[in-house]
Amino acid sequence: MKTIGNILWIVFTGLWASIAWIISGLIWCITIIGIPFGKQCFKFASLAIWPMGREVYTNFEKHPIANIIWLIFGGLEMAFAWLVMGVLWCITIVGIPFGKQCFKLAKLSIMPFGASIN
Repeated sequence: MKTIGNILWIVFTGLWASIAWIISGLIWCITIIGIPFGKQCFKFASLAIWPMGREVYTNFEKHPIANIIWLIFGGLEMAFAWLVMGVLWCITIVGIPFGKQCFKLAKLSIMPFGASIN
């Protein structure tokens, strides 16, 4: 079931989200200061393309300053956007698994530094 869900996710949401994250990561990596933020964007891209069956574990204590900077420069807006998308997916019964994946991405967008994806 995870494979079918992931294929449907790629068609409806994952492909475009992953491409956007890769482009964003490349833009961040242009500057030396932005490379850590670009690496986090690539982490998002890997989760956005194939999220079902994977878990996100956050650890704020690992890089608190970087997570605070991330929140200031778009993390809260990103989390809110993923939450809204998750709620929209959850309106229908069929969309609930996809909504849960959006909530997983919202969790990662709050604190990506120190987070691991298993």
